[in-house]
Amino acid sequence: MDICEKISYIKGLTEGLDLDVNTKEGKIISAIIDLLGDITEEICEIEEGLDELTEQIDAVDEDLSSVEDIIYDDDCCDGDCDCCDDEVYEVECPNCHDTIYLDEDMLEEDGIDCPNCGTPLEFDFDGECDCEECSEEAEDATANTETEDAE
Repeated sequence: MDICEKISYIKGLTEGLDLDVNTKEGKIISAIIDLLGDITEEICEIEEGLDELTEQIDAVDEDLSSVEDIIYDDDCCDGDCDCCDDEVYEVECPNCHDTIYLDEDMLEEDGIDCPNCGTPLEFDFDGECDCEECSEEAEDATANTETEDAE
């Protein structure tokens, strides 16, 4: 039994008692029950709003999770070198240590201000990826070239 049902039950009990609302005690009991009814109504409305808001937040959370999976793919260099294909780079602000995600167009600009603290940031980007997968591929390619040159 929830709070809304309980107040209805109490109102029914008092109606069955045939309280005399002209007496001091009857007036007080009637006023208390009316007050409880008003409070219960407000609580029930708040609970309904909370339930609706919770559903909306859950839907937004699911959508955000999908977007995060696409944007912040943690499986960098799983063989296809997604980090190079997506061209999204992480930069840490030296002032506030906030992680900022940039694309190649943003890196080609003279610089940007940190969105968190406003510190001006400048970049010296050569367009090459330095992740482990790409570094290993570059080392393998260098080793193969040296072997071919030796022959």
